[in-house]
Amino acid sequence: MIPFVTSFKSVQTTMQTDEVKNIPCGTSGGVVIYFDKIEVVNFLSPDHVYETVKKFTADYDKPLIFNKIHHELNQFCSVHSLQEVYIDLFSDIDEHLKNALQTDLTTLAPGLFIQAVRVTKPKIPEQIRKNYELMEAEKTKLLISVQHQKVVEKEAETERKRAIIEAEKVSQVSKIQYEQKIMEKESDKKIADIEVQMQVNREKSMADAAYYKVKTEIEANKAKLTPEYLEMIKYEALAKNTKIYFGNSIPSMFSDNFLTLSKSDNSVKDEKKKI
Repeated sequence: MIPFVTSFKSVQTTMQTDEVKNIPCGTSGGVVIYFDKIEVVNFLSPDHVYETVKKFTADYDKPLIFNKIHHELNQFCSVHSLQEVYIDLFSDIDEHLKNALQTDLTTLAPGLFIQAVRVTKPKIPEQIRKNYELMEAEKTKLLISVQHQKVVEKEAETERKRAIIEAEKVSQVSKIQYEQKIMEKESDKKIADIEVQMQVNREKSMADAAYYKVKTEIEANKAKLTPEYLEMIKYEALAKNTKIYFGNSIPSMFSDNFLTLSKSDNSVKDEKKKI
């Protein structure tokens, strides 16, 4: 009786990591470098195990992943310089390999999926490596120098701003003091103007009072100089004369006194008119 199963191999359908080691790679400049290890995280869908194994055997990862990594990595290196592969584009290699693998697997093995690709730093010739190390050291020195210069410039800028702030502060204080002095001068001027105006008003009031007094006296004197008042003064003057005259000349004496008083009255009237 012939058995139905003669041999078997287990196929993992969970997440697994394939390690592709010691991969040579020639750059566009002719320098050969080596990648120690490239890790490919992948898994095979259980629904596609039979189809995949049937087409590529149980070691399907060798033609689909290992060989493909060698091919794609050499394709990438051949069109890029050592500077690009080692430094400038190194961070893009893993994504490039992942996309290239998945594109082919979608056609060749639809149930095999690439989750991630991790690429280690390649090994380069020792002399070139030392040159890169020297270059990196110089770059570090340059960066330190640039950073130091930025710090110095920042400090200078800070000092400049501080000086500007101090100058503006002094300027504002001077401006305030100047305006304060102007206000004090204006206040003193206003006070002086008020005092002068008060003095003018005081003198004007005194002059008006003196004028009113003189005017009142003149009007009073004018009111007194009536004929009756003058007649009364005449007789009062005669009454104050205590001398008694005898003889034929008495009428002429009174007549002379009357003429004298009349002249005196006329003099008063003339003086009044002058006023």
